[in-house]
Amino acid sequence: MWVKRFIFFHDVRHPAEMGEREINAFLTHLAVKEKVSPSTQNQALAALLFLYRNVIGRELGELGEVVRARKRRRLPVVMSREEVKALLANLTGEKWLMASLMYGAGLRLMECLRLRVQDLDFARSEIVVRNGKGAKDRVTMFPGCLKGPLRNHLEKVRAVHRQDLADGWGRVPLPGALGRKYPNASSDWRWQWVFPQASRWKNPRTKQQGRHHVDPSLVQRAVREAAARTGLPKRVTCHTLRHSFATHLLEAGYDIRTVQELLGHSDVKTTMVYVHVLNRGPAGVRSPIDCL
Repeated sequence: MWVKRFIFFHDVRHPAEMGEREINAFLTHLAVKEKVSPSTQNQALAALLFLYRNVIGRELGELGEVVRARKRRRLPVVMSREEVKALLANLTGEKWLMASLMYGAGLRLMECLRLRVQDLDFARSEIVVRNGKGAKDRVTMFPGCLKGPLRNHLEKVRAVHRQDLADGWGRVPLPGALGRKYPNASSDWRWQWVFPQASRWKNPRTKQQGRHHVDPSLVQRAVREAAARTGLPKRVTCHTLRHSFATHLLEAGYDIRTVQELLGHSDVKTTMVYVHVLNRGPAGVRSPIDCL
C-alpha cells in the first residue's frame, strides 16, 4: 500500500528511477499535508526502506531534513465508577470475569488472556503478570470479590482439561525453551490457560490438538457492545478499564509510586498522565458562577 502511494505521489514513476529526494518529499507530504501520526510516517519509511533494500537491491543514503510528524499528547479516556459498574452489568460469563480483572487488577488485555493457573495466588491475594509489556514480570493485586467467581470458573476449566487429557490431548505451548526442558509440563494443570478457547485447534502439520487462550477480538467486541448497550458517550475499549483502574486508585489517595508498580510502568512519567484526568486541579475546582 505504501509503495503504491509513493509511486502515485510521484506521477507513476518507477521506484528505481527515484531515490532519497523523492522519499524525503513523500514523507514530508505525509506530515505536512496529510497530518499523519509519527507511527504512520515511520511505517511508510520502513516500507520504502524494505522496497529499496530487499526488492530493488539498493542501499539508500541520507534522506536529508525530513519534516517529522508531530506526536500528539492525548489524555486517556477514563470512566467513572458508575460507568464501570454499568458496563460490567452488561457483560456475562467469562467476558464479565475478564473485564472485571482488567479493571480490578489493572491488566492489559493480553496480560489477562495469557494468565495461567499458577499465576493466581489466592492465599496471598496476588496476581503474577509474566512477560508483560517490555518483557517484564510484575505482581499486582487480586481483587477479593473476584476470588469466588474465579474459583468456580477454574473448576469448569479443570473439568475441560481432564476431558482433553482423557482424549489424548490437553497440552498448551510453554514460554521459551521450557517445553524442551520439561516435556511433560505442557499438560500440567498449573500451566493451563485461565481463559482457554471453547474448542480445540488442530495443528495441520502434526495433527495434534490443543487449546489456545481466548482470542482478544472476542473480548474487544464484547466490551464494545456492552458500552453501546450502556449508552456511554465515550470510546470505551478494554484498555479504558486499565486507565480507569489507575485513575480511581489515585482518586482514592494511593501514592503514584504504588500505582506505577501495579501498572508495571518503568518510568513514573508514564503514570503521571493519570494525574491530568483526576477530579482535582482545574477539574476539581468549583466555578464561582456555581456559588451565585
